[in-house]
Amino acid sequence: MAKVFMVDDEPLLMESLEIILTYSGGHTICGSSGNGVEALNMLSDMNDSDLPDVMLVDLNMPQMGGIELIKIVHEKYPGIKMIVLTTFYDDKNISQALAGGATGYLLKDSGKDAILNAIDRAVNGQSVLDGKVMEKLTRMMAGAASEGEKKTSSGDIFEGKDLTDREKEICRLIAEGCTNSQIASILFISEGTVKNYMSSIYDKFDIHDRAKLALMLRG
Repeated sequence: MAKVFMVDDEPLLMESLEIILTYSGGHTICGSSGNGVEALNMLSDMNDSDLPDVMLVDLNMPQMGGIELIKIVHEKYPGIKMIVLTTFYDDKNISQALAGGATGYLLKDSGKDAILNAIDRAVNGQSVLDGKVMEKLTRMMAGAASEGEKKTSSGDIFEGKDLTDREKEICRLIAEGCTNSQIASILFISEGTVKNYMSSIYDKFDIHDRAKLALMLRG
């Protein structure tokens, strides 16, 4: 059974999630807290075997919000998958959450089936994005592509690299901090296909370190 940790400052939502997870048959709640500081304290007191498989994280909370919590958990507990569950889906929050290490981004009105499906997909190493969030990302990518074309016309990091349009899209997502799984979800391709593109991109830039490539792409 997947172990789930809930982080949200809305008691009513927490009660609803507890009911959904308890009666789903395939999930168990291993912890809950009302803010990021409390969540980190609880995680630090857990044995490795008791740590959650997935964390459902709200963004707007007192003391420490979801964005900061996601970054810290991603660094300290890389095995924990984090799914944002919020009412906010503006460009900034989406970008920061995904760049910080979130593997999913759902809105609170997604429904119980979408939440349970997202948890199961996260446990299996997949990412999941709400339809409205996906629309936002598509527009963000279109804007980034347009800006990239402007830069390319005047000479930029893509010049002389002979990158395909798809490779350029992936480069821009890498610069945003997206993981291979997130890139696959955003572009509707398999994670294996992303890895193949990554190999080609590494060869064309003659860089075989993802962090160095991301830094260079950010300029």
